[in-house]
Amino acid sequence: MTSNHVVFFDTTLRDGEQSPGCSMTTQEKLTMAHALEDLGVDIIEAGFAMASEGDFAAIATITQAIRTPRIASLARAKTEDIEMAARALQFADRARIHVFLASSDLHLEYKLKIGRAEALDLCGESVRLARSHCDDVEFSPEDSTRSERDFLVEMVRIAVEAGATTINMPDTVGYSTQEEYGQMFREVRERIPAIDEKGVVLSSHCHDDLGLGVANSLAAIRAGARQVECTINGIGERAGNAALEEIAAALYVRGDQYGVSSGLKLENLYPTSQVLGQIITFKPSPNKAVVGDNAFAHESGIHQHGMLANPLCYEIMTPQLVGVAKTHLVLGKHSGRAALRHRLEQLGFSVSRDELQHVYYRFVALADRKKNIYDQDLIGLLPEQIRDRRHEPVSELD
Repeated sequence: MTSNHVVFFDTTLRDGEQSPGCSMTTQEKLTMAHALEDLGVDIIEAGFAMASEGDFAAIATITQAIRTPRIASLARAKTEDIEMAARALQFADRARIHVFLASSDLHLEYKLKIGRAEALDLCGESVRLARSHCDDVEFSPEDSTRSERDFLVEMVRIAVEAGATTINMPDTVGYSTQEEYGQMFREVRERIPAIDEKGVVLSSHCHDDLGLGVANSLAAIRAGARQVECTINGIGERAGNAALEEIAAALYVRGDQYGVSSGLKLENLYPTSQVLGQIITFKPSPNKAVVGDNAFAHESGIHQHGMLANPLCYEIMTPQLVGVAKTHLVLGKHSGRAALRHRLEQLGFSVSRDELQHVYYRFVALADRKKNIYDQDLIGLLPEQIRDRRHEPVSELD
């Protein structure tokens, strides 16, 4: 029977760091790892030990400083990779070796230049070797979604028999659709009874090349995956990975659809996003879901009026849920009288209906010429008699 608890596997420090402009020093990785620990992620993939001395050092450093999450290192299905990962993880309270091997004919022929039979042998040998070093081994058939299904099933079966405790089936190039991805999980689980018999966890890992990373991850969860691999702000190779904060928010807001729980502290989503933005060379796009600067900002007059009447009119979650201080009603050329009155009252100015109408016309004319309207601009629009009767401003401003 599938658990209703979803394990969050964060790969910001490994797959995320592979994104141009996202390289991190060991100290920066450690800072990010602490933020991920505070967020409550279950597993931190701290790097790829064989990739560089820097990655090895970062993994080793994180294992000695981070205690709650499990720490993982990626490794190819090669003896030297697996042994290097084991050395990097030797001080971890709870370690995981994450072995991957291509399963699609395209990758086997052109990248690895081996046949299917050799790949199956490598799969079993590498998982057994990893298990000799670590009791928690994850195996990923790379490019699962473009692999011939019978061969994929056989590779997964061999990995499970060899001792893999988690099977991750990645949409490596962001090719799949929700229906296809969910069906792959259902079929693999049905055709390999040992997955349920041994309590093997199925995992998703989605890229965003078609903008479907989060949607596909949620489809996998609906199909029985109980680990989801993702990154903060969705950083990662090419168009990025499935965004952790979006998956977490969707599982919470649409709990009626998914019925699963996690150990994440949702109020740390925005602070964690900010930590990453300060470390790498860019922050999320303003219109990024959940953590973008505009995620809880409203400029349209219709929306602002609805927000003032009841925030549920236009917000499906409170900003505080994800760690944002408050909603922002942004004054611009699309704003209405209700938002203008609200802002003036916060600044300490009470206006009559006729006065508001007069100020509003001046405000719209200014907003047509100026992209950003500041408090001093609003005060400058007010007639002297209104400014003279200013009362104590409200302390909390939007």
